[in-house]
Amino acid sequence: MSDDIATRIGPDPALLLVDDDEVFVARLARAMERRGFRTRVATSVAGALAAVQADPPAYAVIDLRLEDGSGLDVVDALRARRADARIVVLTGYGAIATAVAAVKMGATDYLSKPADADEVTSALLAAGGALPPPPENPMSADRVRWEHIQRVYEQCDRNVSETARRLHMHRRTLQRILAKRGPK
Repeated sequence: MSDDIATRIGPDPALLLVDDDEVFVARLARAMERRGFRTRVATSVAGALAAVQADPPAYAVIDLRLEDGSGLDVVDALRARRADARIVVLTGYGAIATAVAAVKMGATDYLSKPADADEVTSALLAAGGALPPPPENPMSADRVRWEHIQRVYEQCDRNVSETARRLHMHRRTLQRILAKRGPK
């Protein structure tokens, strides 16, 4: 571990990692420990909420979609227990709407999976107002469409029927679109 990272972590290196992919979260935990964090792992919303109630960490990396619910519930609970926590939301879907929702609920940043330990560390320790560099590859037209659908879906409180009505789309077509990963 470099002294620079140790200095930037500060006096409380507690890090909560929340992801239902046990292999990914175990590998990330080992990598973050090598960087100087003291990690705890939760593989469900319930486990994460229990960890937050027992001892709210200074840092958290939370997967957005977990088997038993939304990682946004964990973001909200952690922000309520510890206002100064630095929270990064990970998503395999990379939807702008869910990322905006996460930031509004108190997340510091969001990253699309697969994110490596260097990216996670940078996001956790980034200066408050630092802007990320511009994207190397801008979004494709299919990706822009996907992002728009995700934004409307979030604005409709994840109600498929209402989203389909607002997008002038058949509900089953929308369900198929939502079940797939977003295009690159």
